[in-house]
Amino acid sequence: MNILDAIGNTSLVRLCKVVPSQCADIFVKLEWENPTGSMKDRMALAVISRAEQNGRLKRGDTVVEYTGGSTGASLALVCAAKGYRLRIVTSDAFSQEKRDHMAALGAELTLVRSEGGLTTRKLILDMIEVARQLSQEPRTYWIDQLNNHDSIAGYYSLGEEIWSQTKGELDAFVHAAGAAASSRGVATVLKRHRPNVKIAVVEPAESSVLLGGEAGAQNRRNWDWPDAPAVGTSSRGRDFAGQYSRRRGHGEASRARGGSVRRHVFRCKRCRRDSRGRAAGARRQGRHTDG
Repeated sequence: MNILDAIGNTSLVRLCKVVPSQCADIFVKLEWENPTGSMKDRMALAVISRAEQNGRLKRGDTVVEYTGGSTGASLALVCAAKGYRLRIVTSDAFSQEKRDHMAALGAELTLVRSEGGLTTRKLILDMIEVARQLSQEPRTYWIDQLNNHDSIAGYYSLGEEIWSQTKGELDAFVHAAGAAASSRGVATVLKRHRPNVKIAVVEPAESSVLLGGEAGAQNRRNWDWPDAPAVGTSSRGRDFAGQYSRRRGHGEASRARGGSVRRHVFRCKRCRRDSRGRAAGARRQGRHTDG
């Protein structure tokens, strides 16, 4: 079995202990079961495979991309499996663990210095510019995830799995937004099956771009990229959402190991707390939600 065959078909589990009695049935998609522990493996496989299929990427070419970590690790896995050189533009604003993960999988890192370790709009734009310059070299394919619709298609499989695993009995899908490709991909599939399904996208109040606010500086984690497109309903969620479920950290919530899954669960409960429907959320990865 090729390592790339292990991407997708992740488990869907029902939460019991952290869900109030009058709440919806809440299911969580365990995307940490993907090879790098992240749902970004789906996107990475899609953007590389589709570029190969239409001739944008050829054997012997170099792949370039800007990323805070999760996308980079997933691209490194796919490129290693397929034999491509990968150059990643990242920053010291993102965790050392992320950078080490990308490097361990074979990525060559170019570091862009941040302002005090903060993820700002300027930093992301600087990273994009460095990647653009690297892409000018011969035989180089630039992923350019914010302008690459193949990244959205990479999450169609996630939507189909959720629909199938819930047997079509799904009222809402809740997801924390980064570049928003995963939310758009899943929403496209679910609304094709059921046009009135609710899609709730969660973003930090400090950088509430989907609701028309300004992109703000964030410490350690990059939830929102500049000018990310919105889909469905968006809600602001300061870190109180993660802290709320951490304080209730027994059973499923304590095993979730990170702020993003707690935010998903918190928003799922708010999304359907007045009804008896079904809500699903995709757990992005084992620990962090960097782009």
